[in-house]
Amino acid sequence: MSKITGSEAVIKCLLEEQVDIIYGYPGGAIMPVYDELYKYQDKIHHVLTRHEQGATHSAQGFARISGRVGVAIATSGPGATNLVTGLADAQIDSTPMVCITGQVSSHLLGSDAFQETDIIGISTPITKWNYQITKASEIPEIFAKAFYIAKSGRPGPVLIDITKDAQFEKINFSYKKIEGIRSYKAVPKINHNNIKLAAELINNAKKPLIVWGQGVILGNAEKELIKFVEKSGIPAAWTILGASAIPTSHPLNVGMLGMHGNYAPNILTNECDVLIAIGMRFDDRVTGDVNRYAKQAKVIHFEIDPAEVNKIIDVDVAVLGDAKQTLNEILKITENKSHKKWHAKFKELYEIEYKKVIHDDLNPKKEGLTMGEVMKEINIQTKGDAAIVSDVGQHQMIACRYSNFNKTKSNITSGGLGTMGFALPAAIGAKMACPEREVVAVIGDGGYQMTIQELGTVFQTKAAVKIVVLNNDFLGMVRQWQQLFFDKRYASTEMVNPDFVKIAEGYYLKAKRVTKREDLANAVEEMIKSDEPYFLEVVVEKEDNVFPMITTGSSVSEIRLS
Repeated sequence: MSKITGSEAVIKCLLEEQVDIIYGYPGGAIMPVYDELYKYQDKIHHVLTRHEQGATHSAQGFARISGRVGVAIATSGPGATNLVTGLADAQIDSTPMVCITGQVSSHLLGSDAFQETDIIGISTPITKWNYQITKASEIPEIFAKAFYIAKSGRPGPVLIDITKDAQFEKINFSYKKIEGIRSYKAVPKINHNNIKLAAELINNAKKPLIVWGQGVILGNAEKELIKFVEKSGIPAAWTILGASAIPTSHPLNVGMLGMHGNYAPNILTNECDVLIAIGMRFDDRVTGDVNRYAKQAKVIHFEIDPAEVNKIIDVDVAVLGDAKQTLNEILKITENKSHKKWHAKFKELYEIEYKKVIHDDLNPKKEGLTMGEVMKEINIQTKGDAAIVSDVGQHQMIACRYSNFNKTKSNITSGGLGTMGFALPAAIGAKMACPEREVVAVIGDGGYQMTIQELGTVFQTKAAVKIVVLNNDFLGMVRQWQQLFFDKRYASTEMVNPDFVKIAEGYYLKAKRVTKREDLANAVEEMIKSDEPYFLEVVVEKEDNVFPMITTGSSVSEIRLS
């Protein structure tokens, strides 16, 4: 067996894991790996992003739409620290990702050498696992572990730091995929007695409510969830990361939970008698005041991560395991029900929300354009088949509330960390993972400028993403809170924006700006029909607010419609 360098071993490990796209930015400490990448261009496509943060978000977008592990690569020091936001985002949103960083030679570790940073210490709280390789012989085993840990059980990001001397050192290469690690139990064993206890509560419930999250999508359990919902007849609501697991149009889909979610599922969370949580973690944006959250209900929690059970909400029955397996088990003993009177309550509250909020969002009488009517037009032109990518803010809430999702893995957004700047690079990764899908990035004017340099990546790769900036010349969500709770003191939230169209055109992208309602439909149609990347700026109302809204410290039943 001929020996190869550690850097070539890195590439061979990636090939063994069937990696064909990676996102990154070169530098001195990772240069040997890049030199090997150059030799394998026909097998692994390296995407040169314009910033390492963009590499991580692109890897996240790739992973979220495909279900595969996203891969990002960077050099040591500032290259490595620029990965931190993406790692934290992936950790809290359970996104499978492997990040590879170069490091100074092992004899220089701890000496404050040029571009040396303790990325292992920095990234420990925001990774599922991390490891520093100082010997080339470690590379095959560590990479096999990294990919197994990243994608198994509850997914998450892994970081591998490789010293420069380990990249040059030669080894006899052999690779063995890992099927398990003795000290790491990826999926808890199913407790069939708890399945029976859960089924008994569900079958006897008069006003049950299902709340599902991203665990359903990560576990490929969408079909099982739909079967369970349809057999049990239980209304089902979703967290923003769970959106699209059940089509928006499904009659038992009762809408979005949380701070800017729909009126009915929030109000009725505090009226249901059994709350069935599936693959969600009771985030504070969903629960509001936990001391007044579903106190009247028996709570059943379907969850793959035991650490999430009883962490925020005390549960009556914990159903641990992979959602696909546990839903299949409970389906066998779930009774056929319809719950017509209970569903009527959801319809009644929806009509209230429609009259007070939704109608005016989608069919405004005001002169200026609303974010809601932009999403309505995108729905019309994409027929609900697009993947919608957003970062955080008013645009995110509007995109989640009003997008029509016909397919799973269609709502790609920064949920737990709430990262401004996520959407543009994530859309690039999503489009590359699924080039056959329409990918529309819906972004606020604030977040857009945090990673606007990734327009260079769009131009260089020709990734046909459609970029929609909803421009209200404000950091809109913060401004909304300032309007409602700080007497309209708009402290540092008004934006003096550049000419976005000229910037896009500077990157040789097709671009258009819309300011009038009569021009919106044609502009969106032109964008969607384009086979190339396209930038569309839509100027919207400056002081429009997102409702409904649950204010900080309030109960979900105190949700406001205005």
